[in-house]
Amino acid sequence: MSETPHSAAATVARWRSAEERGDVDAAVACLSRDVVLGSPLTEQFRFEGSDQLRDFLTSAFTAVKDVRYHTQTGEGDAYALVYRARVGSQSFEEVQLLRLDDEAKIKEITLFGRPMPSLTALMTTLGPELARQQGRRGLAALMRASTIPVHAMVTFGDRSMVAKTRPTAR
Repeated sequence: MSETPHSAAATVARWRSAEERGDVDAAVACLSRDVVLGSPLTEQFRFEGSDQLRDFLTSAFTAVKDVRYHTQTGEGDAYALVYRARVGSQSFEEVQLLRLDDEAKIKEITLFGRPMPSLTALMTTLGPELARQQGRRGLAALMRASTIPVHAMVTFGDRSMVAKTRPTAR
């Protein structure tokens, strides 16, 4: 990478700040034109380019609230960031692997989230919101209707069944 680590670090700091504030324009300003983000919830598609990422971030910032970064590591052109937030009433934690280009712009984002009930809560919000942004209200309603039972099963299992398998449970 031809830029100094300070330039990459400055981009990462601006990215963090933009996400914590929910500022889509400031976040998009950190991205390269050909940025790529694999969907955090499915392998079926990727978001490619800053225009598609703008739509994704608009939906994500609607769904994910109270972002607070607590860990960052990296140097050169690769950084890992970890934050806590909430999706609805669910607490959520995400790791972002960011790769930067020669101009210290983010060119690749890989997301990892936990716990599972938060991911399914995100799924019930994010997919329908993206469909609504595309003017596909019928698809948005269908996506929401098809993801709610998955979220209900995961949440029930997490709250009642998983607790029974703890090592101290009898």
